[in-house]
Amino acid sequence: QVQLVESGGGLVQPGGSLRLSCAASGFTFSTSIMRWYRQAPGKERELVAGITVTYSTNYKNSVKGRFTISRDNAKNTVYLQMNSLKPEDAAVYYCDALSPYYGYDYWGQGTQVTVSS
Repeated sequence: QVQLVESGGGLVQPGGSLRLSCAASGFTFSTSIMRWYRQAPGKERELVAGITVTYSTNYKNSVKGRFTISRDNAKNTVYLQMNSLKPEDAAVYYCDALSPYYGYDYWGQGTQVTVSS
């Protein structure tokens, strides 16, 4: 069955770094657009970063220059390297796999990121 399993979240001090991973299975990872979303308490879920099948990337303005999304098709994994973390980056981070062509949009269960001193 389809699975997206996020890992790498945790507690980090402001200015610190975390690397999130999302391991995918049960569908064709290499033909999927992969995205990271986040949702903070009381706020709507928002798109943080995305990477296409041709490795084009896009980022939410507030994370540009600090976050990097990447993918490893051999490992069916997408990553989000987060540097210079700020308290406002704290949220549950979700991995998403999208294929408009094949008509699916799969979500992981999320991983908590807490940024606090």
